[in-house]
Amino acid sequence: MKPTPEIIRKLPKVLLHDHLDGGLRIETIIELAKKEKCPLPSDDPVKLLDWFHRGANQGDLRLYLETFKVIYAILQTEEALERVAYESMLDLGEDNVAYVETRFAPFFHTGKGLTHDRVMEAVLRGLRMGERETGIRWGVIVCSMRGTDWSMPMAELAVKYRDQGAVAFDIAGDEAGYPAKKYVDAFHYCQRENFNITIHAGEAFGKESIWQAIQWCGAHRIGHGTRLVDDFVIENGKVTGMGTLAQYVLDTRIPLECCLSSNIHTAAAESLAAHPFKLFFENRFRVTLNTDNRLMSDTSMSKELQIAAREYGLSIRDIEIITLNAMKSAFIHYDERCDIIYNILKPAFAKYRDPEEYIKNPKSQVKR
Repeated sequence: MKPTPEIIRKLPKVLLHDHLDGGLRIETIIELAKKEKCPLPSDDPVKLLDWFHRGANQGDLRLYLETFKVIYAILQTEEALERVAYESMLDLGEDNVAYVETRFAPFFHTGKGLTHDRVMEAVLRGLRMGERETGIRWGVIVCSMRGTDWSMPMAELAVKYRDQGAVAFDIAGDEAGYPAKKYVDAFHYCQRENFNITIHAGEAFGKESIWQAIQWCGAHRIGHGTRLVDDFVIENGKVTGMGTLAQYVLDTRIPLECCLSSNIHTAAAESLAAHPFKLFFENRFRVTLNTDNRLMSDTSMSKELQIAAREYGLSIRDIEIITLNAMKSAFIHYDERCDIIYNILKPAFAKYRDPEEYIKNPKSQVKR
């Protein structure tokens, strides 16, 4: 059975790299902007949506990030943060996402007097409300940004809320001029606290950025990681050799959080055909597919999987492997990961991967 768009939409999904502030509903942006008296490029939903898409699709990460200034301006109250977190869960539920790790930088939301604690608690309330309605399980990744002094406070905030839903610490933003090792104290703090680390690396800079994220900062996952391909020897479209970094990432099963649409928009990859995702997947890297910013890149998990199926010839079994890769790599506890894998993901995929066998003996399709 081929992975048609309808089948892909119905399949359960796992999303590890999704920015909360990059996935707002356009109607919500307009409503909150009016309430907060924040100017917008347009009050027309179609025109504003087009503005976000055009702003993001400029082939430059720094220009891509410019559109977020509008978002930060309207997300300065607990009510707004709770609302967008709740709506995010509803939207992901419509796309049949079973588990999501949503990430954001709390310090961007303190311009009108909110403390970091109040920001976190508002977002957590919204996520819990959404979970009650959708059944989606979730974790929060607390971000810092390159070029700021917030790395240690954000790392401490993440660890503080580990029992309320925070699952990891991340640093995002333009890698050029801001290597991960500049913030090594925050990452070492997380390591001492037995806390999870994912780092944006290899998106806007070369493989050296990935090396620093792993070997200096102890990253358990890599956000994007497209430039790991620079450590491959490629002949006639096939990988014939790897450098020590790529081999290490492969051997130690460090997950790569690939975001196809976003990577084209920021020029992390020249085109879908040139994107290294297929090479990563064919060579058994722990690769995952993600949305990054659903609003800016006009995407969803279903769209990203459809793109991969179309461009790289993925089967339902391939999509299952990618989905299981993501769930195995999630930052929630092991027993929770197993519960989702064996009680949600595997039974659902078995229906489409081998429907005749599933009808005969459904339990045989989900053995550990």
